[in-house]
Amino acid sequence: MKTILLTGANGLLGQKLVGLLTKQAGVNLVATARGDNRLPYADGYTYHPMDITNHQQVMDVISETRPDVVIHTAAMTDVDKCEVQKDDCWAQNVQAVESLVEACHAVGAFLLHVSTDFIFDGTAGPYDETAEGNPVSFYGWSKYAAEKVVSNANIRWAIARTVLVYGIAHDMSRSNIILWVKKSLEDGKNIKVVTDQWRSPTLAEDLAMGCYLIADQEAEGIFNISGKEVLTPYDMAIKTADYFGLDKSLIAQADASTFTQVARRPPRTGFTLDKARTVLGYDPHTFEEGIAVLAGQLTQPA
Repeated sequence: MKTILLTGANGLLGQKLVGLLTKQAGVNLVATARGDNRLPYADGYTYHPMDITNHQQVMDVISETRPDVVIHTAAMTDVDKCEVQKDDCWAQNVQAVESLVEACHAVGAFLLHVSTDFIFDGTAGPYDETAEGNPVSFYGWSKYAAEKVVSNANIRWAIARTVLVYGIAHDMSRSNIILWVKKSLEDGKNIKVVTDQWRSPTLAEDLAMGCYLIADQEAEGIFNISGKEVLTPYDMAIKTADYFGLDKSLIAQADASTFTQVARRPPRTGFTLDKARTVLGYDPHTFEEGIAVLAGQLTQPA
């Protein structure tokens, strides 16, 4: 049996990983998150409350459960909030990783850290795993600093970088571009969507599978785990309207300068996936297939 400890189990990626890992033979899953367990099902794992910003709690839970692998998905990811609440952002995104590295070192665990395309300035995408970071936001800097903590640690480690994760999970407060476009068009609302930012939108189930493949193989190093296409949000909105048969004339093109956001965004990211395909056997959905997955989940009873 391989014991895998998961941080951020209540989040979107965390929920998808719990769903995936509880189905794998030979995995003993320890789910952790801050506060109470909010997962919609109780079987196939044990739950420990663990606040990643509480150093002693991290050390205690990991020394008690002695995982073989830690998959670290918990983070402060609201880019604009990170720009304003820098201390909170640093505590959750950097200091927490220092605690996890120390705890993993103490029990000999392999650490998989989830990172982001926002470590890049977006002038040269799509990026491969060797590209050097140059963040343009405090969130990006915090995630870049965390990568350095992991890659310089005296432990076995992997970093899974991802881009614009979308999906549906239980009890989620945040929407995603597909649901937002679908609801807006169904309500007959005009929407503006940017044409001058490029991303590789990532289905949460694909990211979970990529993390599982890394954890299962304990594959070391940096891996790009994202969707396979580079699209603008406008492209994504049009594809969403097409899939659901909604009125595309309500979708107007805009450029990023028309939106006031506290933090800067990298204009063009997106990833090449050759390494993840070759080393891990990672094979993500297309964006259209991802929309279909979400559409299927929307029709399931809650």
